[in-house]
Amino acid sequence: MEINERPVGKVIILDLVGRMTVSDGDQLYRDKIYSLVHQGQTSLIVNLRHLSYIDSGGLGALVASYTTISRAGGRLGLVNLTKGIRSLLTITKLLTVFDTYATEDQALQSFGVNVSVISEKYENAAQF
Repeated sequence: MEINERPVGKVIILDLVGRMTVSDGDQLYRDKIYSLVHQGQTSLIVNLRHLSYIDSGGLGALVASYTTISRAGGRLGLVNLTKGIRSLLTITKLLTVFDTYATEDQALQSFGVNVSVISEKYENAAQF
């Protein structure tokens, strides 16, 4: 699994790519969350759009990250759940635990990020 980190305002978005399993990615994800919380970053959105598969180890890592961030006084949101991941979270009743969002803009707005200012900044930067 690969994790790409993007700061947007006061929020860190983590793009997960690949498979999140006991043998591939769950420990990398746990380490990333621990590192960010240790640095004081506790407003996190996890983008699951490019996560092709998640097993019980990956689910455990998501739950552990929710606990770690919550205990640090922060928030964790999940965005762009695939049909398979949404189904898995529903079956395991974890969908009721996590804050989930259809789009990054919705997630960012729930974290208090002014999306129009962020979009304008990117548009202005693209002009140069």
